[in-house]
Amino acid sequence: MKNFDSTLYFITDSTIFSEEEFLFRIEEALNGGATLLQLREKDKTTREYIALANKVHTITQKYNVPLIIDDRIDVAMAIGAEGVHLGQSDMPINIARKILGSDVIIGATAKTVPQALEAYEQGADYLGVGAIYPTTTKVKTVLTSVDTLKDICKAVPIPVNAIGGLNKTNTEILKGVNIAGLCVVSAIMKADNPKSETEILLEIAKELTRQQKI
Repeated sequence: MKNFDSTLYFITDSTIFSEEEFLFRIEEALNGGATLLQLREKDKTTREYIALANKVHTITQKYNVPLIIDDRIDVAMAIGAEGVHLGQSDMPINIARKILGSDVIIGATAKTVPQALEAYEQGADYLGVGAIYPTTTKVKTVLTSVDTLKDICKAVPIPVNAIGGLNKTNTEILKGVNIAGLCVVSAIMKADNPKSETEILLEIAKELTRQQKI
């Protein structure tokens, strides 16, 4: 499967929720229009990750939204996920591509133009670039300037998504940048009404990317 829309890319964070609440929020986000979903679990055992990923996959399949597994190629393969996202310290993209084949979506994190070019040349299907703002997630972040984001968008022909602390109040900085969409975590995950917040963010993302799609 290679057809995907990264206009509003929702990345999960289960750390403060019960499993029931976590799955509820995922479904609310998908119901609100999230176009791509990444399950990101840094602290779970392999068995715990697979068990949760299976439950999440059942929901994403219901909405026909691709599920991307963060870091773990083994988990993605175990549950038949549509894709995997790999950071700079994870398995190299070209090796992952050999293992997963041509039909699986492979995303990569890039913070510089050389990293972006390397990921593209090795077979990445999209890039996540940031952090644009400081984040509240447990993931280690290094801020990326909007100028670097612009340069990366110009350097590679694959979709580039902005990530890092983005919410409905602070995306003005991305106007005029040739991004394919927004990646959001806390803005949806911690929202009082995840469905409503997703709907708002989707409209913002569509507006930011509208000119690029004309």
